[in-house]
Amino acid sequence: MFLLFLAVAALAAGEAAAATTLTVTPANLAASDDQITIRWSGLPDPDGLDYVAIYSPPSSRDFDFLGYLFLNGSATWRQGSGELKLPRLPTLRAPYQFRLFRWPAKEYSYHHIDHDHNPLPHGKHRVAVSGEVQVGDPALPEQLHLAFANNVDEMRVLFVCGDSGKRVVRYGLDKENEGQWKEVGTEVRTYEQKHMCDTPANSSVGWRDPGFVFDGLMKELEPGKRYFYKVGSASRGWSDTYSFISRDTEANETIAFLFGDMGTFVPYNTYIRTEIESLSTMKWILRDIQALGDKPAFISHIGDISYARGYSWVWDHFFSQIEPIAANTPYHVCIGNHEYDWPSQPWKPWWGAGIYGKDSGGECGIPYSVKFRMPGNSNLPTGNGGPDTRNLYYSFDSGVVHFVFMSTETDFVKGSDQYNFLKADLDKVNRTRTPFVVFQGHRPMYTSSKESRDAALKQQMLHHLEPLLVAYNVTVALWGHVHMYERFCPMKNFQCLDTSSSFQYLGAPVHFVIGMAGKDSQPLWQPRHNHPEVPIFPQPVRSMYRGGQFGYTRLAATREKLTLMYVGNHDGQVHDTVEIFSGHISSNSSVADVVDGTKLGTGVSTKGKNSPWYLRTGGSVMFALLLGFVFGFLVRRKKEAAHWTLVKNDESCELSQYH
Repeated sequence: MFLLFLAVAALAAGEAAAATTLTVTPANLAASDDQITIRWSGLPDPDGLDYVAIYSPPSSRDFDFLGYLFLNGSATWRQGSGELKLPRLPTLRAPYQFRLFRWPAKEYSYHHIDHDHNPLPHGKHRVAVSGEVQVGDPALPEQLHLAFANNVDEMRVLFVCGDSGKRVVRYGLDKENEGQWKEVGTEVRTYEQKHMCDTPANSSVGWRDPGFVFDGLMKELEPGKRYFYKVGSASRGWSDTYSFISRDTEANETIAFLFGDMGTFVPYNTYIRTEIESLSTMKWILRDIQALGDKPAFISHIGDISYARGYSWVWDHFFSQIEPIAANTPYHVCIGNHEYDWPSQPWKPWWGAGIYGKDSGGECGIPYSVKFRMPGNSNLPTGNGGPDTRNLYYSFDSGVVHFVFMSTETDFVKGSDQYNFLKADLDKVNRTRTPFVVFQGHRPMYTSSKESRDAALKQQMLHHLEPLLVAYNVTVALWGHVHMYERFCPMKNFQCLDTSSSFQYLGAPVHFVIGMAGKDSQPLWQPRHNHPEVPIFPQPVRSMYRGGQFGYTRLAATREKLTLMYVGNHDGQVHDTVEIFSGHISSNSSVADVVDGTKLGTGVSTKGKNSPWYLRTGGSVMFALLLGFVFGFLVRRKKEAAHWTLVKNDESCELSQYH
């Protein structure tokens, strides 16, 4: 009788499960489709944490999901039926599938947790499965993004396809006359799961087929002209037609949009926290680019690019997110800790043991190196047989500005290949042609955040790199990593040379921290020594402005003046501006002496050209700083449908102020 009872119970449970349906429409999404609708019905005794999980490819195991949505995101979930909406997902070169699961409260486990230490679904009680959903055509080119190349009359375009078959780039000046367009071939490359250096990147949870990256070089471009182009092939299909303004090194104006630590927004719960504010950053920059018309510009993203951290499909989300900008505007990057760092990285000096960790999630720079291609040929072996790490340090001229990019994650000390490159590059800058020099790297040389983890690194940068920046008259130094905006006065050996926001170049760079483009873990400020429990209001003398809002910076330069503006995502308006005028820089020392560290002077007067701005504006600005700081901490990404508590700690149990 007992066995009969079990059989009847099992049959009843099977009938209940069979009665639950899950459908996803449309089953085939073209590029024009903007959302997916998930519907379910017949779910008995619904629970608040029942969920739909997302898979690709459909052969994935139940616990190898891409992400999930709680059913309680639907207003009717308590009735055992409802629907959820998803934006169009990126093409992953394999179909998607959706599965509905029960998740009883008694089975929560804090042994399997997400980035915010909330329990992750275990995939044990599947009750319904959707049909397969095809998103896009894997043969069609996607994820297009441009970059400057080594020669000024060239422009590079990279894109992804699901196979390695022949693809070309076609381009020309007349959009309506494709018959006159030129055609160039492409290089193709990829990487494999065995090339990843650590988990989750090399595990079944994190790894997905990255497709093939195609690299085409458009050549013999006339300076300052709008070109139209498309990529693909006649047999496998073409991309849409895009356009760009070719580089003109003789131009007397430079425009750029610069930021760090932006990341990606993924519209579902997953293993890591993703960055909804990155959407606002892209929205406002797109507005600014469209307002420029036929004026050229480029993007500079200085480290911590996608925040994929070993979950490879997040890179697909990232490139789909930036494509509306990057397919028409050169998109430049430098490497950050979340692209590169892993436990066995080749360069980890004694002072960096607590600095260079496992922040890349095992990617060890490989996706970054294959998916981007910057000017120059800087590279380092990974040490595991995978593709070399590339795009480490390079430079280019854009109009009246010389831009230099470095890697804070690889050897930069005196005598290293990178140091030698930076010194030689700065030494040959033509200041008649490019009166301004902008230097960029990920981890900051100066910051007033509480940054005990990176203290040793900062000391090494001050010792090895600051003499270069001062000796070669670098105008501006831009850094990320700390997820706030901060502007310093012109700095040399911790001396402030001017406290105004408009001045002629004084012989030392103005440092900025611009890691506020999307990542939502915010820093702590350095406490005052005599009041360690109270943050500094106002900032130290060397810190001119600190912003608590997400945003980006906008650079505009002519031969006479470089202007850098901080734009807030909350309103799209400029909230801080500095103007630096070009001029002859006098020095009592030769460049070689200063670089050798023998005559790094400290005798420049700290008296500004103008009265300090905070003295002119008085208490009202003090109040605004306090208000902005508090408001910045209140701005956060929208809460997910689940009722987990969002914890603002960074991955790998690191200090919360670092990306």
